[in-house]
Amino acid sequence: MTNKNKYDRPIQVAEGIYWVGFRDEESNMTCNPYLIVQGDRAVLIDGGSRTDFSVVMMKILQTGINPQNIVGLIYQHYDPDLCGSMPNFIDMIDNPALRIISEKKNNTFISFYISRENFPLLESIQNHGYSLNLNGRILKFYATPYCHSPGSFVTYDKKTQTLFSSDLFGSYASQWDLFLELNETCYSCNDREACPNKVLDCPITDILTFHKDIFPCNRSLRFAMKVIKDIPIDRIAPQHGSILQSKKDISLVIQELELLENVGIDGITG
Repeated sequence: MTNKNKYDRPIQVAEGIYWVGFRDEESNMTCNPYLIVQGDRAVLIDGGSRTDFSVVMMKILQTGINPQNIVGLIYQHYDPDLCGSMPNFIDMIDNPALRIISEKKNNTFISFYISRENFPLLESIQNHGYSLNLNGRILKFYATPYCHSPGSFVTYDKKTQTLFSSDLFGSYASQWDLFLELNETCYSCNDREACPNKVLDCPITDILTFHKDIFPCNRSLRFAMKVIKDIPIDRIAPQHGSILQSKKDISLVIQELELLENVGIDGITG
């Protein structure tokens, strides 16, 4: 089975968590919306672009959830690859209880995706006390400012200890699989440009390059890693790239990102 066919259906990532994403083979860009289902209620995290809507919605339907039971659309920053399909979801869900949840700095820009009549749907993580109760399942929100937008944050599912990290831990990987497992030699490698396993596209180098390109500076990335290191994590589910589900792999990538130099403007000014 090819990767393309392997991922033409939703993939269960953990208890009640489904990947409902999309892979663009031409651009090597993977967008990873995640559906969290608890009983008869669900929330969708970083729902995807307008052009991906039909694929994402089909996978949501394949999980068996009724779209009208989706009560929250969580957007961890305001880019169109996350938010572009927002109007489509509002129309399809058609639930008076639906809320669009993001950081208040993001909501200024998110409002441009929706009609004025839907402005009352917008809520902030601050209004929710940085947590959301989904039928007894607690989702916690942690601010990661300027990673890569001023209002960026990550979402943590306490039940499965899954961190939905948005662009953090993402990559441009050309050799992609939904789940990433690092080789043992990755832990002793001293040269990410010359893989001893002769891997053409080192997954760690892909992650580091993505962060150098996308994030504004060393300081913001280090602050985010400081926040994340204190959270008990079993898996990291980014909005691009692959899911990390080994504590050892997670620890290594956090360390690499914490020490990463020449991020964003720091790569230009030194």
